[in-house]
Amino acid sequence: MSSNTTVRTVRRSTLRVAAAALVAAAGLTLTACSGSDAAGAKSAGQPDKNAATARSSASGWSGLQSTAAKADATGKKLGGTHATNAGRTASPVRTQRLADGISKAEIYKLGDQHYRAKIVARDSVLATMETKGRDAGLDANDMFVTLTLDGQVHSWMGGGHQGPGTFTLAGGWTAKVTKLGELRYRAQIIGHDGVAATLETNQHDVGLDANGIYIVLSNGGVISAHE
Repeated sequence: MSSNTTVRTVRRSTLRVAAAALVAAAGLTLTACSGSDAAGAKSAGQPDKNAATARSSASGWSGLQSTAAKADATGKKLGGTHATNAGRTASPVRTQRLADGISKAEIYKLGDQHYRAKIVARDSVLATMETKGRDAGLDANDMFVTLTLDGQVHSWMGGGHQGPGTFTLAGGWTAKVTKLGELRYRAQIIGHDGVAATLETNQHDVGLDANGIYIVLSNGGVISAHE
């Protein structure tokens, strides 16, 4: 073999080795890129996971905020109850035993002609009455209670008449009771000069001081009066 042939053979071998080296290098680069891409994909997946976690956390905070809002709303809603509790914790102007011999009325003054009476038995509040520009009344299992605008409580047992109908009451009054709807009754209190007053229930009992005659009309249409 001539020297020229030998040189060409060496050059071809060298080129093939170089080419192989380039292919290997390219392979390594592709592998590295592929690994990097995989890692990138994994890394990209991770932020999604983190984003999901963040969303979950945000949702959790949102839930907490909603709960707080509910608590806030509840707090606001319970503002009236808070006032009631304030009345409970404040000292009543007086406490009065009621006609059943078991329960008592705790009477609180809230303002001018504004009183609240809590009906209490065995340390439990059974009912609350409140004057708001008018007298209040209660039928508590055939014990009738009135709370007047000046904070006076009167109670008696029995003597109820089931309406609708016309009934003679204590003190010479006549009551004409009519049914208006579910838990809604009206009683016209009639004296010598005609209708002197009208009581009307709207899903709660009502009461009246009719010149010293105390009248209760229940939301079930029962009317009773007492001197």
